[in-house]
Amino acid sequence: MKGTMKKICFITTVSLTMRVFVVETAKYLHQQLGWDVTLICSPDEEFAATLPEYLHYIPVKMNRGMDLTALRSIRDFVRIFRREQFDMVQYSTPNAACYASIAAKIAKVPVRLYAQWGIRYTGLSGLSRRIFRNIEKMVCRKSTLIKAQSPMNRQFAINEGLCKAEKISVVGYGGTIGVDLTELDVSKKQQWSDEIRSRYGLTADDFIFGFAGRITVDKGCRELLGAFREMAENGGNGKLMIVGPVDEDCGVSKELLTWAKESDRVILTGSVPGEEMKKYYSAMNVLVHPTYREGFGMVLQEAGALALPIITTRIPGASEVFADGESCLLVDAKSKEQLLCAMQELLQHREFAAQLGQQAYLRTKERYARPIMLENQRRDYQQILGQ
Repeated sequence: MKGTMKKICFITTVSLTMRVFVVETAKYLHQQLGWDVTLICSPDEEFAATLPEYLHYIPVKMNRGMDLTALRSIRDFVRIFRREQFDMVQYSTPNAACYASIAAKIAKVPVRLYAQWGIRYTGLSGLSRRIFRNIEKMVCRKSTLIKAQSPMNRQFAINEGLCKAEKISVVGYGGTIGVDLTELDVSKKQQWSDEIRSRYGLTADDFIFGFAGRITVDKGCRELLGAFREMAENGGNGKLMIVGPVDEDCGVSKELLTWAKESDRVILTGSVPGEEMKKYYSAMNVLVHPTYREGFGMVLQEAGALALPIITTRIPGASEVFADGESCLLVDAKSKEQLLCAMQELLQHREFAAQLGQQAYLRTKERYARPIMLENQRRDYQQILGQ
C-alpha cells in the first residue's frame, strides 16, 4: 500500500483538539503509508511527551481571540512552511485555520486543506457574525480544498457562499476519527453503570437523562434545564445528570442554574476525566443533546457505541449521525416544548427507548467504528495527493 513518501502537516489551535481528533489519523497514515507527519499546535510539553518518535511536533503560540499576536503566529507559520516544504497542510479550528491558511498561501504550499469542523459564526449575531463569516470566507478562499464534517454542513457552506461546490466534499458519511469500540465496550455497560450510580447514590430504577459537555446556551442547556424542571414540577419521575463544567458566561439564567444546583433531581458532576466518560454514558438511560450548532457530534457517536437512545436537534451535523425515529429522536433547536415531549416519550415508553439505543449501536458499528473511519481518511488523503 505504501507509495512515494509524502510530507504532511496537521494544525489545530490547541493540543486537546489534536489529541482527540488528529493523532490517531497521523499515526495511521505513517504506519500504513510511511508518510512523514508533523503536528503543530500551541505549546504543550505534556502533549509532546505522549507522541511517538515518528510524529514530529512543532509548537506555535496562538492566543485565544484575535489580536496583534496573530501577526507573529502567521510569521512563524510562513517560516515553518518555507523550511519544511510540506506537500500538504491541513488546518482546523478557528485561529489555527485563519493563521495557517494565510501563511500556507504566502509560502505556496501546494495542497492547503481546510478541515471545516463546524462553522463558528452560526452561533453568533450582528457584527460578530459578520466578522467571523468574513474570516470563514477568507479561509475557504485561501484553501485549495475543504472537507466538511457532514453533507448538510457542506451544503450550508455552499449556500452561504463560503466556497464553490466543487471545492468542498465529505469523507465517508461524515465525522473525523469515529469511535473506538474496544474502548467503548458495550459488554461492560452494566458494570460501569453500577459504578457511577453507586457513586452518586442512584438506584437501578432511577431513569437518568444525561447531558455531556459544557453548560452553555448554544449547547441547548437553557431548553434542557427548562424542560426538565417542567417535567419534575409536573410529577415526572426522571433525574438529570449533567457531565461537564459550567461556563461563567454560559448565558443560562442564574435563576435556572440555581434551581438545578439546589434540586435533588439534578446531578451536576462537573468536569470528569476523559477516560471516565464511558462510565458516565453507561449510567444514563437517554443522552439529551439539544445543541444549536454541531460539526458532526463525537458525543453522539460515543453514546451510540454504548447503545444509548439519543435526543438531539434537527440541525446540520447533529441530525445526520443517526436517523430520526429509528436510531434517535430529533427536535427543533431552541424548542423547549419539543424537547420536553421527546423526553417524556422515552420516559414513558422504555421498550421504544431501548430499540432506539440498539439501532444507534448498530449504525455506529457499521459507519463510525474507528478502523472504518481511518481507512476512509487514508483513501481520501491518497487521492488528494495523487496516489
